[in-house]
Amino acid sequence: MHEPLAHSARPKRNIPMQSYAAHIWAVVRQAVLNAHAAGEHMATNGAVLETVLRLAAPYHDLGKLDPANQEVLRQSGGGHLPVHHCDAGVAHLLGSPPNWKDAVRWWAALLIYSHHVGLPYPQGELLEGGQRAFRDDGLIGNRKTYDVTDERLADYLRAHRAALPELSDPGPSPSALPVHPLFFRVALSCLVDADHGDTASHYGEIASVNPPSLRAAERLAKLNSYVGALGQGVTDERNARRNRLRAQVYAACRDGDVGPAIQECDSPVGSGKTTAVMAHLLQAAAAKGLRRIFVVLPFTNIIDQSVETYRTALLLPDEQEEEVVAAHHHRAEFKEPASRQLSALWQAPVVVTTAVQFFETLASRRPAAVRKLHQLAGSAIFIDESHACLPVPLWPQAWAWLTQLAEQWGCHIVLGSGSLNRLWQLPDFVDQPHSLPALVPPEVRGQTSDIEKSRIVYRTKEGALGLEDLVGWLSNLEGPRLLIVNTVQTAAAIASELERSSGRRSVEHLSTALAPRHRGKTLKRVKKRLATKEDTDWTLVATSCIEAGVDLSFRTGLRERSSLTSLIQIGGRVNREHERPSAEVWDFQLRVEGLVNANPAFQDSSKVLANLFQLKKVISPELCTQALADELKLQGKSSINRPLRDAELIGDFPKVESLFRVIGDNTVTAVIDKDLQARLDAGEKVDWKELQQLSVQLYADRALKFGARPFAGYPDGQLVAWGLAYDKFLGYMAGALSVLRSEQTAFLV
Repeated sequence: MHEPLAHSARPKRNIPMQSYAAHIWAVVRQAVLNAHAAGEHMATNGAVLETVLRLAAPYHDLGKLDPANQEVLRQSGGGHLPVHHCDAGVAHLLGSPPNWKDAVRWWAALLIYSHHVGLPYPQGELLEGGQRAFRDDGLIGNRKTYDVTDERLADYLRAHRAALPELSDPGPSPSALPVHPLFFRVALSCLVDADHGDTASHYGEIASVNPPSLRAAERLAKLNSYVGALGQGVTDERNARRNRLRAQVYAACRDGDVGPAIQECDSPVGSGKTTAVMAHLLQAAAAKGLRRIFVVLPFTNIIDQSVETYRTALLLPDEQEEEVVAAHHHRAEFKEPASRQLSALWQAPVVVTTAVQFFETLASRRPAAVRKLHQLAGSAIFIDESHACLPVPLWPQAWAWLTQLAEQWGCHIVLGSGSLNRLWQLPDFVDQPHSLPALVPPEVRGQTSDIEKSRIVYRTKEGALGLEDLVGWLSNLEGPRLLIVNTVQTAAAIASELERSSGRRSVEHLSTALAPRHRGKTLKRVKKRLATKEDTDWTLVATSCIEAGVDLSFRTGLRERSSLTSLIQIGGRVNREHERPSAEVWDFQLRVEGLVNANPAFQDSSKVLANLFQLKKVISPELCTQALADELKLQGKSSINRPLRDAELIGDFPKVESLFRVIGDNTVTAVIDKDLQARLDAGEKVDWKELQQLSVQLYADRALKFGARPFAGYPDGQLVAWGLAYDKFLGYMAGALSVLRSEQTAFLV
């Protein structure tokens, strides 16, 4: 009698077969550990979460014990299993007939059903499937899978108990209080992380990692020392005053009340918000026993800057910086087993990630995406530059999730921005508008605001400019200049024209057309040029990826009309340290012609901003919440994105995932490095960090238009090779602009 298997051997890679017992034991251990660690921070249902995993994990692969499946698993290299292996565990836990009254058991069955295909719409399954809900109705020969499973289930269970005699059921199910859909995403995360982790470890795809612990009190002491050394030796009175205010902001945040689970921080530019809020989060973590800290940012280039600061300020002796502060640039999740090592698992004590990654993980139903979600429970979370993190229609549901994380999952949350949209005060976003406690007290906030009013003057230029008009106007403005526009294509077109007319030294370019590695190098070059006082006659052309949170200081700022918050944010990149008594930030409009295109997302917000200038309002952060309310009036909406909220309310997981898209259209990861492309083509294992640094995110239709090709080993099409020209100045737009220019020429001819 052969010992039953869970995974077949890979002789070419010297990987032996894995026994069923070894895999099940490993998954049970890790799944229960995941559930216990998350459950400890739950307000209710912590024991329920752990019991659900104790039920689901032992039986998630029960169907692999079918003789036909075992025959395939004994073949070197494996192959398609003829009997769907998830159905047996579902059948066992549901019983015959199904006992829907035992919520905990059918929730466990739901996890088994979902651990490969993703979370379904349970109510829809029940209405459509009745007694056969969550069962596999595919065919094996001329018979339904569920009929074959039911016939053989007793045999599977005998083999299971023989292989795992020490493993017993957890006993009677505890009573469960009502749960939100987020409960099922976290529960699936606990199971999938254990299953994928053991499978990947067996096949040598990833190494087992024991991340450092948070050690919040020790890191706070290190941060105090780091901040205390900043600004020493400054004698200029204006800068000395700013340093005193920074110290006040830091002390206020660090020593503030950690009791409220959700708070706000509207501290303006240059007030040290990055370190001040981190001090507060560490204080909260120490007081509440939290296990990690998440910093959520809208743009990847801010991640690099923040990570550099945190690694310098928080690292303790004998620690590796990447293990303590993890940078997660963009989505690198794939369904295929060969690519699981590319995923970032949010295991570090401090995780710095993008708003896209963070919020779309909360919305996801897919196993590969939700795998890391259980790490969020019991975390301190900083939503930095919150005004820019999400499109307006997604905020009501995102706010509901943040509220659930705070109330049900033991999280401590701070929302921060120098141009804070207090959406929680608007009835269009929340059912019960309210205020949040402020980290920075009014008296300190007032002093910082006074400095802001003298630092920047906001102006608007009448009439729409063509490309030549813009280039001519730039030459009359003091430099260095920061010019931010609304699309990647427009930024590349302007940068290309400035290079043509005035030479390469006259322009720098920064947008998501560049891979993270090259964005980082460009940013370093920009900082070096800004530090050279004699180097003034040049322009940085960029997209909104540079407008918030980046420590840069230009002489003049220009912002293509978009929104009030965006205009205020570019003010944070001009005269940042109050080097001069005052500086100008210009609002302007571009004519849509040639290679200059429009971003429809700013249609309403730009009208609101234009109206503020017409009314001769003094541009300031205090107008941001009202500007958002005015934008909603233009849209004529009394309730934002009700379909999304309704779908989440009833647990329609596929619909929620479809509706909650931070980037509206489907995107793919495009590898721009030829050497990396060749290694992926050859089937080599690639570290996810390298993949992040040498790839860009593209809309799927654009990738198709510009001829990007999928890799053979990634049939889901989410990883493609960029085939056109790419350079370190314009990024992938170097090739795209050539195609677009050719199309225009052909059209004119």
